[in-house]
Amino acid sequence: MDQRRLVERARQGDHDAFAELVHAAIAKLDTAAFLVLRDRELARDAVQDALIRAWRDLRSLRDADRFDGWIYRLTINACLDLIRRRQRRPIEVEIVPLFSPRGPDPAIHVADRALVDRVLRRLDEPGRAIVVLHYYLGLPLTEVAVSLGVPIGTVKSRLHRALSEMRAEAISGAPSAVTSGGTTA
Repeated sequence: MDQRRLVERARQGDHDAFAELVHAAIAKLDTAAFLVLRDRELARDAVQDALIRAWRDLRSLRDADRFDGWIYRLTINACLDLIRRRQRRPIEVEIVPLFSPRGPDPAIHVADRALVDRVLRRLDEPGRAIVVLHYYLGLPLTEVAVSLGVPIGTVKSRLHRALSEMRAEAISGAPSAVTSGGTTA
């Protein structure tokens, strides 16, 4: 079934149609939220908030063919809302599990992924949100600007600054060929 018909059915209260719409995007939403928030539990909370908003405000979606971009924007805005709320809290304690899973995550061993993870972590939240919206979710800069409620020029300058910071961090933080034991890798 096409997206337009699913959106129309969901607008009429069809939970199954909404679930089918969301099912196609949920993995991308989770990953995008994690890339912005850097915390799996907070990312799940942000996605849940976005899905609740989407269900509640689905009637306000003017163009049913733009559902994907709309749900991405809701998710990023939910992430930014969580960041703002957390900044008001003076102290947070992260609870670390006593036992880690048996096998390591194979993705940890990929140097490029670790480098991208590190440089994304160093960005401020607005810069990270723009990078995720534009490069990971593929939204054009005009939609990023609408999503964040800032002028297109602001988005372009923040993106330029974020990419410059990422390049600088990638160059300065690149792993060296010499390990701590003095031998080459």
